[in-house]
Amino acid sequence: MTSSRPHATNPPAPAGPPTKHQLAVMIWLAVFPTLTVLNLALGDWLSALTPVLRTLVLVTIAVPIVIYGLMPQLHRLRVRLLTRQPADF
Repeated sequence: MTSSRPHATNPPAPAGPPTKHQLAVMIWLAVFPTLTVLNLALGDWLSALTPVLRTLVLVTIAVPIVIYGLMPQLHRLRVRLLTRQPADF
């Protein structure tokens, strides 16, 4: 017997890699809050450093957080949003 709901038997197509615009938004969503929190948490200590050294400290901390912590979560969220089944009403 066939189902009257065609999407119930057909799994959604894989999401594929993000477009450059999606990737730009994902990077912004990861980098801006990370840098904001780091600046708030380390602001007093960083204020004593030169701008170049302050930037070096920030990127040394921020890049691993973004690459290994936040971007994988954002990629999973993107796939979940793109492959979710439409709700039946």
